[in-house]
Amino acid sequence: MIQLVVSDIDGTLLQDGANAIPPAIFEQIARLKERGIRFCPASGRQYTSLRKLFAPVADQLYYLCENGAVVYGPGAPGPILSRTEMDRDLSLELCREILAHPRCEVLISGANTSYLCPKEGDIVSLIRDFVGNNVALLPRPEDMPEPFVKVSAYCRDGARGVEPELAPRWSGHFHAAVAGEKWLDFTLADKGVGLRRLCAVLGVPLEQVMAFGDNYNDLPMLELAGRPYLMESAAEELRARFPLRCHRVEDVLAGL
Repeated sequence: MIQLVVSDIDGTLLQDGANAIPPAIFEQIARLKERGIRFCPASGRQYTSLRKLFAPVADQLYYLCENGAVVYGPGAPGPILSRTEMDRDLSLELCREILAHPRCEVLISGANTSYLCPKEGDIVSLIRDFVGNNVALLPRPEDMPEPFVKVSAYCRDGARGVEPELAPRWSGHFHAAVAGEKWLDFTLADKGVGLRRLCAVLGVPLEQVMAFGDNYNDLPMLELAGRPYLMESAAEELRARFPLRCHRVEDVLAGL
């Protein structure tokens, strides 16, 4: 019996550059709620961005934000159920290293604000206008006014090229995961940590979770869920690990 559905956003619910959740998803969320099945977006995005995407049902959902570092409950706004904070000194060192890379920008995440130290203006428009985050500009990372929950490298030439330079050096301190074509995320938590904490709050066994994902940062969540689905568009390496796959999340939800 499924009690909780957890789904990645970019590449999973949003495919081929889409920036709006398919209406069929909202219909399925409402139907599942009537049956007592909760729905939780799980994303590297922040809380505000996710609420905008799910506006018709925003107050009804749980939210696994910032790759599991912050978990929110339902409401307007909902309460923070879990927050995993990173060491400040190590985070600042990581930020400086990302900024030193000639083709990278740094994004520092608080509980519900994205902090930027832009080297070029396009990163501000991308995060504020396209992604829809709360954004604040900082002269330097040291001016971060709240605890760090995630540090991300925006890699203009692709995250795959930067990962071998940054990830091994920081693997002893943080989880590093490619979170999209141009994003490399560093957190103390991951989507698996966030899912465990949400299930503990709800009293839902992991075996009764259905999860959807398409990328490497979804692995900790997919590996824990009793019924994990991988998108058919995912890398072959990932598809070989998960026998349950789909083209559209709403098609699987319709069968619940």
